[in-house]
Amino acid sequence: MNRKECIFLIRLDKFISERTEFSRSELKALAKKGKISVDGTVVRSADAKIDPEKQSVTVCGKTVRAEKFRYILLNKPQGYVCSTDEKDGETVIGLVPPELRTKNLFPAGRLDKDSLGALLITDDGALAHRMLSPSNHISKIYIVKLANGFKSEYINKFKNGLMLSNGEQCLPARLRPVENCDKLVFTELFEGKYHQIKRMFAAVGDHVEVLMRISLGGLVLPDKLGIGECMELLHKDVESLFQKTDFDDFCSRFSVDFSAFHINK
Repeated sequence: MNRKECIFLIRLDKFISERTEFSRSELKALAKKGKISVDGTVVRSADAKIDPEKQSVTVCGKTVRAEKFRYILLNKPQGYVCSTDEKDGETVIGLVPPELRTKNLFPAGRLDKDSLGALLITDDGALAHRMLSPSNHISKIYIVKLANGFKSEYINKFKNGLMLSNGEQCLPARLRPVENCDKLVFTELFEGKYHQIKRMFAAVGDHVEVLMRISLGGLVLPDKLGIGECMELLHKDVESLFQKTDFDDFCSRFSVDFSAFHINK
């Protein structure tokens, strides 16, 4: 084996631990028990070297994916916190099925405990930093249920950039009422201040009863993804986060039936 080929080799335990919830000590024990295979052959040494691009690894009969990072879209239910610390309450990480979990998963961005909808969960810190950076101005679109009902005057107030009760200035945001429902309104933000949408509507004298995020950039919450369910994303899906969204076109095409059912129930 020449030096160029060695560059692509990685320790077996390192490869598996980066892609699962197993620790290296656990993997060492599993290897001794014959629970780890490479290309169908049992490997009893966890520090064996493998080529992740060419070889297939299984642990306890389950294949370990080759990709280093995991990207999961969750349709967040109410009552869960966007945290990795269980001291904060039931976390969104607990909603991820065991087969999709890695030890370093975290929510990229936040939704309030009582909010619903699209939330990205990943173990890719660089992607999360890129996504949350103010310089990228990723569009986030929500369906909001208001207590008092939508008023046309809200549109210009949001467009001009509202000042919150504590003096914080918000970036311009866009609104569009949902057809045939005076209490539902699409809301587009490009930032994420604490409880921002609730505080913005409070600033115009209204109250948010329910809030559901339906898109992150060009990544749209699928109708078939039920509340509390999640799906693994492909890399091309993740890149859609950074696609620009035509707000008016989005609102014209988006079916609110699925989302409105959960908001109004």
